[in-house]
Amino acid sequence: MTDWELFDQVAEVVRGSVPPGLGRPQLQVRHHGLKAWFGGGEPQREHYEAQIIPAELAPGARDRALEIGFHAEHRAEPDNEAALARLLAAEAAWRPGLGGDAVTGAFLGRGGWRRVSETWNDPVLDGADVPFEIGVRLVDYMRALEPHRR
Repeated sequence: MTDWELFDQVAEVVRGSVPPGLGRPQLQVRHHGLKAWFGGGEPQREHYEAQIIPAELAPGARDRALEIGFHAEHRAEPDNEAALARLLAAEAAWRPGLGGDAVTGAFLGRGGWRRVSETWNDPVLDGADVPFEIGVRLVDYMRALEPHRR
């Protein structure tokens, strides 16, 4: 299975798993990942993503890693910091749903952006359950964080 096919399947899992109260997610499948957001038709600067990243961006990875979580990618760093600050203010509410694997702070590979995400180092991505596991975990982030973003 190609990465494109994998993330196309992940998109189907996300589409079918998002709780109705969050609204309908917009989804963009790319060759190395899936971007998801709520709201307008264009990708939002604050969004959820499951993506393959180079090993050098994920401590402990040898070949590559899979990152899953939330990104704030505004042009201005203070806007990204404000988005993360809103989520950190509600951390006691969302942390139990995401656990200790969710890391907050600077974006992997670009210091001005911010994230709440986790990495899976050197994942095996060709198993039959992999799209489901990735999609459900991405929806975990949506369930936990989206109510505190609004």
